[in-house]
Amino acid sequence: MAAALEAARDLQGAVQTFVRTFGLLVTKQTPCGQPVSPSYAHALMLLLERESGELVTTQSELAAELGLDKSSITRLCARLEADERVRQQRAEGDGRSRELTLTAAGRKMATNIQGASLQRFRRVVDALPRGKRRAVLDSLELLTLAVAGLGEEEKT
Repeated sequence: MAAALEAARDLQGAVQTFVRTFGLLVTKQTPCGQPVSPSYAHALMLLLERESGELVTTQSELAAELGLDKSSITRLCARLEADERVRQQRAEGDGRSRELTLTAAGRKMATNIQGASLQRFRRVVDALPRGKRRAVLDSLELLTLAVAGLGEEEKT
């Protein structure tokens, strides 16, 4: 039991340090330096990705993908719409559901954010020793799966 508690403390410290070092606590810009919040950037990139696969995205689907609650996603989508990055319309067959579509300006911003993000991650990968890169990715995948398996109340 003591070893598990020590491992939990080590993981807690490592994740907290990574979050701070990577810049995830900054709310006015992304870690790759874009002048929007991380949730705003992730919403745009996700919509771009889904659009390229010709998938329609609703507010509910975006909320689930981003791990945001209904009120947060409603505010985020309203901000994206006010900034003319996204259009919202009622879904056919379900008047309560709102479908999201990138505008040309939203698509351009999403593409810019995606490019800046990729460059940032490229620099991170380049800073890792070649022989450890796969292990880092495998560890991150395992950590993500472990977190995904937790109940909502345990994620904090």
